[in-house]
Amino acid sequence: MYLLFFALWVIFNGNITPEICLFGLVIAAAMFAFICRFMDYSIQKEKAFWKRCAGFARYAVVLVKEIVAANFSVMRMILSEREELEPALVSFHSDMKTATGRAFLANAITLTPGTITVSLEGSEYVVHCLDESLGEGMDSSVFVEMLSALEEE
Repeated sequence: MYLLFFALWVIFNGNITPEICLFGLVIAAAMFAFICRFMDYSIQKEKAFWKRCAGFARYAVVLVKEIVAANFSVMRMILSEREELEPALVSFHSDMKTATGRAFLANAITLTPGTITVSLEGSEYVVHCLDESLGEGMDSSVFVEMLSALEEE
């Protein structure tokens, strides 16, 4: 938050000089002290926020990687000499604690090609898979592990 206050000070001033930076550091410190004192904010909350942002960035990178890998997998299935795909409905239970974590998992499954989250009730998922091989190990996927770790932070 301190860096955000300082960055806003510099942006609103329109240029960077030593005097503007010095006044910005002092004013940002005063604003940060004010919110820590009167708005129930602390440096620990700041650290937790940045740690959570780093975890979410890692999750986003893994999500993109899995989407690309699933795209190639689905292309391979469609273009292969196999006679027919065998669609399947897979049902599994997740130990996510929050509704946000469950929704993120459902969205990650739907964003991954070849799978669609049909239903999410409580912590019970029903997922339609283009082929039954895509549904294997869904309850212990990398998404479940990463989102569970994010919930713990």
